[in-house]
Amino acid sequence: MTEPGLTATLHGSETLGDRIMKVNHAGEQGAIAVYATQRWIARWRAPEMVAELTDFLAHERRHRALFAAELAARGRARCRSYHLCALAGVTAGTVTGLMGRGAIAATTVAIERVVLHHLTLQLATLDGQDAAACATIRAIIAEEQEHHDCSAARLGAPKLLERIIDRAIASATRAVIWLGMRL
Repeated sequence: MTEPGLTATLHGSETLGDRIMKVNHAGEQGAIAVYATQRWIARWRAPEMVAELTDFLAHERRHRALFAAELAARGRARCRSYHLCALAGVTAGTVTGLMGRGAIAATTVAIERVVLHHLTLQLATLDGQDAAACATIRAIIAEEQEHHDCSAARLGAPKLLERIIDRAIASATRAVIWLGMRL
């Protein structure tokens, strides 16, 4: 089971599992940038969300460390999209953080929905081929689902602006994953 987003440009002896670990590691850096930026701005725009964003940030840092450890075990460098993910995360975190509570929650829902879909496809693709990659992916899914569900509960019925944010952030997340698989 594959999708266009799992098509990769592999370098040298790199496997699909290697590439996925690199892209996931870079994606976690992007998530850290989103949550860190939103948390900083939320102190002013949505103070009731600071504790939640702090928890999400801690989870994402743990996820990045898991992927970094797996990359180290494989002798692989991080993805070329690592800094792009961080820049995109700061940008998204700044814009949506300034928009407030609804935009912050809509951003998380969009990112995590795309990420969870992609992780599920990764597991299906790597099953039976790369047990270590599958174990690392499985180690983060519950927390990513928690981020999605907690933020979805904050939203209720999304307003027009939140639906626009959802589409833009989901599209950007898919684009960064696509690009990372090819760099």
